[in-house]
Amino acid sequence: MRFDSKQRHEWTHRTERAREIQEEFRDRVVRRDSFGEITRVAGVDIGIDKSSNRARAAAAVLSFPGCELLDYAVVKRALRFPYVPGYLSFREVPPIMAAMEKLAVLPDLIICDGQGIAHPRRFGLACHLGVLTDLPAIGAAKSRLIGTHEEPGRGKGQWCELKDKDEIIGAVLRTRSGVRPLFVSIGHRVSLPTAVRMVLECCTRYRLPETTRAAHRLASGDGKPG
Repeated sequence: MRFDSKQRHEWTHRTERAREIQEEFRDRVVRRDSFGEITRVAGVDIGIDKSSNRARAAAAVLSFPGCELLDYAVVKRALRFPYVPGYLSFREVPPIMAAMEKLAVLPDLIICDGQGIAHPRRFGLACHLGVLTDLPAIGAAKSRLIGTHEEPGRGKGQWCELKDKDEIIGAVLRTRSGVRPLFVSIGHRVSLPTAVRMVLECCTRYRLPETTRAAHRLASGDGKPG
C-alpha cells in the first residue's frame, strides 16, 4: 500500500541536513483535528540488532475502540542514520514506512512510541511519520525529551500540561492509577485534547496503548501480537 502524500524529502545521513529538514517540515504539521471517523488505529515500533545494525520494523493495525488486531506487517532493513538524540525519526521512520506500505488495511490514525511536537524543533517521530504519510498521528512517549510540568493526579485519566517556556507542547497523562505517566503530544492532524483522549481509550489494562504493545511484540520478534 503506497501513501499518496506529496510530502517527501531525501533521506540524509548528516545531522546538519536533518536539522534543516526538521525546520522546513515542522510548518507542515497540522495541529488541529482533521479527520473523519476513527475505526482503525495503528502502532509502530522497531527492534534493533546491534551486531548487524539492522532494524526489524513493525506496524500493527487494531480496531477502534475494541483494540482487536486487524492487520500487521514486519520488515527488516539496514539502518542508515546513526543514533543521535533529537533525530530519532531519521533512523526509524524509513523502516517503519516500509512496514506500513505492506499493510493491507490502512489505519485512520497512528499512535507512535515517541515524541510529536514535544521536541526541540517541534518535529519528532510522530510529526515526521504523520506528515510523510498524511495520516493523523500522535506521539505517546514513555519519557520526556524536553519541557517542564507539574505532577498529574494519581488517578487514571489525570493529566497536566507539558510546557517549553510559555508554549504548551504536550500533556503528561496518567493512563493507569498510580503508574508513571506517558508524554502525549500532537503528531499531525490531531489536537492535543483529542490526542489525550485517543491514547487513554487505547490503554485498556496496561500503562501503554494496545497499539504500542502490539507493535512492540512484533518488532521484538515475539511472533504475532495477541
